Formats: sequence, structure tokens, C-alpha cells
Amino acid sequence: MTTIRRFSDKFEATVALATLRGDKTVQETAANHRIHPTQVTTWKRQAIDGLTGVFPTK
Repeated sequence: MTTIRRFSDKFEATVALATLRGDKTVQETAANHRIHPTQVTTWKRQAIDGLTGVFPTK
């Protein structure tokens, strides 16, 4: 039986920002943090979607 790994919000944000910077590919970022590339892509998408709430409309 496998265990579900839980990650802190700070860790997820760090991984998402590393991917958004574009210095490394999703695969490289995933390998560095020992997580699946699909998880990195999910966190990246959540970060992008969450940016709309950062800048309120005038």
C-alpha cells in the first residue's frame, strides 16, 4: 500500500514559481524535487489561475 504525500503550501508555491520562471523544464523541476511532473504542472496551473485574484479590478 502506498502513502499519500502531503506538501505544504510554501513548498507547492516554490515549485510552481520555479517552473514559472522558465529556467528549467517541468521535468527538471520535478526531478529536483522528487515529485511527478503532472503534479508540477497542476501546481503551475493553480498558480497562474490564482494570479487573477492578486490584482483587483478598478
